[in-house]
Amino acid sequence: MKRTFQLNEIHDVAKEFLKKAPGKVVCLYGEMGVGKTTLVKALVKELGAMDVASSPTFGLVNEYSDVNDTPLAYHFDFYRLNDEMEALDIGFEDYLNSDAWLFIEWPEKIPSLLPNDAVSVFLHFIEESTRSIELNIS
Repeated sequence: MKRTFQLNEIHDVAKEFLKKAPGKVVCLYGEMGVGKTTLVKALVKELGAMDVASSPTFGLVNEYSDVNDTPLAYHFDFYRLNDEMEALDIGFEDYLNSDAWLFIEWPEKIPSLLPNDAVSVFLHFIEESTRSIELNIS
């Protein structure tokens, strides 16, 4: 999947992504402010989560559940991580064993902890309200 889109098309991009993604561990790469969290918000909404997604920058991880309180997705933001041990300390390996989607911002901070079949998503600035998205399997 490779596509250029306007920010107001983010929910269409999320729907297409969820249909095409070959796995549920999703690594989001891109500059600060490119729209990684915005994409996660759209993905979480399309999954049917009860809560609106927000950045877990300070808490490292947010959980989003369905109406039955079943976890649908976990959203990680590892921007402030100093080393991989901090991810292990919050139980990252346990999250990998869940059946929920894992959306990981700043995965380059935890390279040795990522599964081989993780889906890599690259977001790029094109113009002020235009982005490109590219989906690759690691």
